[in-house]
Amino acid sequence: MDIQWWYWAVGGTVLVLLELLVASFFILWFGIAALLVAALVWTLPGLGLGPQLLAWGAASVLLTLLWFKVLRANVQGGPQWSAADALGEVGLLTSEVTPFQRGKVRFQKPLLGAEEWPCVADTRIEAGDRVRVTAVEGNLVRVGPASSS
Repeated sequence: MDIQWWYWAVGGTVLVLLELLVASFFILWFGIAALLVAALVWTLPGLGLGPQLLAWGAASVLLTLLWFKVLRANVQGGPQWSAADALGEVGLLTSEVTPFQRGKVRFQKPLLGAEEWPCVADTRIEAGDRVRVTAVEGNLVRVGPASSS
């Protein structure tokens, strides 16, 4: 049986599309390897089935190892935030805050992944004033006037 290049192309496309349904991020590498074999068979039309399967297996293993050893480490090394990073940051109060009413504070750069945070304060602070983060308490920040630091 003569395996044509487009068999590999269709198989690779099916595997890549199957990855969209399964979302395992493992099938993708077999699909890309099949597409690489399709390109190889297209450029070398007389290549037999044995070398094609060997090329597909080798490309699959290499791509999978490349993902798990090199590329995945770079993807998972995203930003790591902690509450200590937020302490001392200055933001602009967008709504008034009183000791018994929450307000909102907006930061120029995202703080712990968000630009705007609900906040509490020990004193009344008017909207439009600059405030400094003194503590992070769950999903809100405790602020005080920026001048009193």
